[in-house]
Amino acid sequence: MKVFRPFTFIAVLILVVSLACGIDFGDEPTAAPPVQQQEQPTLPPAPQQEQPTQEQQQQSSSGAFFTEEFDSDPQWYYEVIQDSQDSDPESVSIEFDDSLMIFEIPESFLYAYYIYEGYSYDNVRVDIKVENRGVNSQQVSLVCRVGEDGWYEFAVQSDGLWFLYAVSGGYDRLTNGGSNDINQGKAVNEYSLVCNENEISFFINGVEPKGSPYRESEYSLREGGVGFSISSLRAIPVQIEVDYVRISEP
Repeated sequence: MKVFRPFTFIAVLILVVSLACGIDFGDEPTAAPPVQQQEQPTLPPAPQQEQPTQEQQQQSSSGAFFTEEFDSDPQWYYEVIQDSQDSDPESVSIEFDDSLMIFEIPESFLYAYYIYEGYSYDNVRVDIKVENRGVNSQQVSLVCRVGEDGWYEFAVQSDGLWFLYAVSGGYDRLTNGGSNDINQGKAVNEYSLVCNENEISFFINGVEPKGSPYRESEYSLREGGVGFSISSLRAIPVQIEVDYVRISEP
């Protein structure tokens, strides 16, 4: 099953609105103003998905629940959102080496998404372990329920701030805060995102910050793909090594 890919549509919308309005996005992917009379592309109904067997679930990148350790390229869906006309999405490079997925982002305000399309999830947990090897100004995000209406995104910045977004026609901030549990500098961090019914929970190095869980009823995104994003902010270059991504039951 292939999930709907709204990234190109979102990317074009954000760039057009920012250029037209002269918006300064600052050190974070700030919500783009809603655009009226803009319809999402219409897709045919997705086929019904059978529940995977236990053996299928245990296979890396081929079932519902697994841990991807990046021994090789799992061939997930890859897209870079451009948040500045001066930055080139093609400048972002990824490579797989020594069981790591390594992101190199040499230009500012580029958001590189990597999405698993092999299953459509309603309730799910996503964990990621990353190590910063570049500047201390970058963002790591986890996403869930990526579908034709958008997705939910938990974004953690290296300066100690975090944000929860509903991305649907723009980055709409649901809640945000700060955390002393974010390891700054060239350090290792583990982040988690849980989408369970109408509750969205998130964790930073095993600690649940104030504001989690968040009960969401405005967008009510039901199901879709999961994955993560590595983003540059003002300071560059960004170099992030992804150790693993785990997809499991909430």
